Amino acid sequence: MTRRALTLLAGLFTVLVVGAGTASAASAAPAADSAPTGPVILIGTGGLTWTDVDQQNTPALWSMLRDGSTAALSVRSVFTNTCAVDGWLSLSAGNRAAAPGPKGADRSTSDPCPAVPEVDSGVVPGWDTYVRAADARKFDSNPGTLGETLATSGQCVQAIGPGAGVGAAYTSGSVPRYAAYDAGQLTGLLSRCRVTLVDVGAVRDPAELPQGESPGTPGSRAQQAKSVDDRISQVLKAAPNGSDVIVASLADAGAEERLRLVAAKGPHYGSGTLFSPSTRQDGLVQSADLTVTLLSAAGVDTPSGLGGKALSRGEEGSNSESAARDRLRHLVDFDDASHDVHALVPPFFNAVVYTQIAIYLLAAVVWRRDFGAIGLRLKLLRITRRVAVVAAAVPASTFLANLIPWWRFPVPMIGVVAAVGVFTAIISAVALLGPWSRRLTGPLSVVALATLLVLGIDVMTGSTLQISSLMGLQPVVGGRFYGMGNVTFALFATAALLLATAVSSSLVRRGHTRLAAGAAAAIGLVAVVVDGLPAWGADGGGPPALLPGLAYLVLAILGIRMTWRRALVVGGVTAGLFLLVAFLDSLRPADKQSHLGQFFEALGNGTAGDIVSRKLDQNLQILFGNYRLALLVPVALVFVIYILARPTSWGSRALQRSYDALPTLRPGLIALLVTLTIGFAINDSGVAIPANGAIIAVPLIIAVAVRALEDEARASATTRSMRRV
Repeated sequence: MTRRALTLLAGLFTVLVVGAGTASAASAAPAADSAPTGPVILIGTGGLTWTDVDQQNTPALWSMLRDGSTAALSVRSVFTNTCAVDGWLSLSAGNRAAAPGPKGADRSTSDPCPAVPEVDSGVVPGWDTYVRAADARKFDSNPGTLGETLATSGQCVQAIGPGAGVGAAYTSGSVPRYAAYDAGQLTGLLSRCRVTLVDVGAVRDPAELPQGESPGTPGSRAQQAKSVDDRISQVLKAAPNGSDVIVASLADAGAEERLRLVAAKGPHYGSGTLFSPSTRQDGLVQSADLTVTLLSAAGVDTPSGLGGKALSRGEEGSNSESAARDRLRHLVDFDDASHDVHALVPPFFNAVVYTQIAIYLLAAVVWRRDFGAIGLRLKLLRITRRVAVVAAAVPASTFLANLIPWWRFPVPMIGVVAAVGVFTAIISAVALLGPWSRRLTGPLSVVALATLLVLGIDVMTGSTLQISSLMGLQPVVGGRFYGMGNVTFALFATAALLLATAVSSSLVRRGHTRLAAGAAAAIGLVAVVVDGLPAWGADGGGPPALLPGLAYLVLAILGIRMTWRRALVVGGVTAGLFLLVAFLDSLRPADKQSHLGQFFEALGNGTAGDIVSRKLDQNLQILFGNYRLALLVPVALVFVIYILARPTSWGSRALQRSYDALPTLRPGLIALLVTLTIGFAINDSGVAIPANGAIIAVPLIIAVAVRALEDEARASATTRSMRRV
């Protein structure tokens, strides 16, 4: 039976993945497109956002908005805020790169930005320091990739202005074709090469500048934006006919990190939005896409390992003034939502941590049998159960909150709290007021199913609810723009295993053991496919964590003991399926691959070690750098392990009625513990997985246990009443 069960799990998953992967690859086949023929000009600036653009003060940028393809641009490089030199270095490398700090170490937002060096005698001064800094960061960044790749392919690149010199430099730091910015010379300079980079200066907001730094251009933010726009207008007028012109704000305006702007106009870019396969979000792209776009426009093969994809025209639109205003509203929404939510994430998670600890303490009090009279005890038990269910409904509600434009409220914090509160109330009401609320696992099933559906449907339809949500993806950070991140996976996997546990317990109680195992396997495998499929969740670390926990649950339902040999078989099958998915993804066109296929290629070219090392460093920094997460992880894990590992503990006694009523609850909790522990160990920022899994798991476990204690207390009260009679 053991072999048959394991074979069934592996076979079903393989069929689902291969079938879905084949369909995804077929649907993702690139459409035929005419090869680029004209020159491409990238006008680089910094500090500008779409809120700086208006018809009167920045007419050149407004014309790009009206007549071209536009997007919000994530410029995050290495440090929290991106300086102008960082933006040009990242363009040069096609990956994250930055100048070192004032003492050759990390930079903080209080440090002045390093100046952009002026090319001297055809060489970028200090180039070796940039190369060493990139090597130390392990982002697989090689400054000079753009210029070197163009040169080795027989294409030249013209640099105009200091930042353009950094962006166009070869890997040696040399810049063969460089000229200072001179409006009178632009016409001749812009026609020399297939690719031209132009530095028109950056906006440095006086209100955001760290102490000791002065803006390069005098004046207020609006005055600086107008000066930059004037130079953009000069370049547009001097550009050769048939040119594709891209304007990109490559850096932040000071200490504050925000989404910036990018616009493209020319034969390949009409009115509408910009789209990049690297973000899969229409109207939202990242700076690494610009390097690949320039190489593609020059007809040059893109080196493997670059972090971006070629930009293309996304949703088509009108070039009317009203349509331009509508697009501007949408672009400003991207920026406002990402900026406002980023500041709210830390206090939100702080509140969640403190709420979780309060629930643990409240549960510890009400689990005592000798606490208070029966009437008071029943009241406290009901309050505890309802609070726990409401708390577990919050995560799904943070995603649904993005259905309401809360960032447009005068006080965004009030707006997002109100939006989350509305959906929390709806989910909680359904869980606590429906006829299923009388069942032991009724509220658990509702909350778990709601979480599963909200997150699953979202990643299958483009991850729009995750973008700029409290527990979702932060575009201003630029780590991920689609699919399942660590937080989303933790919530999704936890909900899937809890739902599988509730459904299987109901079937086992009716004597349908095999059906229960099949139901649990079906729920879990669908979750694995949604999480791991490159076209949907594209999560490399999720399936290897979820599958072992699922296998344990299914085998436990069938009465099969998990031995070391069987655990090794499960581990081997999991690793093999992960490599299979990554291999299938690597076979897709480069612009359609997710990071799974890129990681498989990294295994072949020897750079996978740097990726693993960087992710491990990130995990350790988060674990020891955020004391609240470091507090929640051991508290939650010890809480679960203690009540599972010690049958005589007070926690297990309190859960015993739940275990008796729900025969697969204990195996389900062990399966969840296995998944969260493996997820913590193998993922970058993996500390977020058990911490966020606990956010819904522990309250729902407490809700089940407390409901069992309510039944016990009622039975005790009835018995006492009968004795008195």
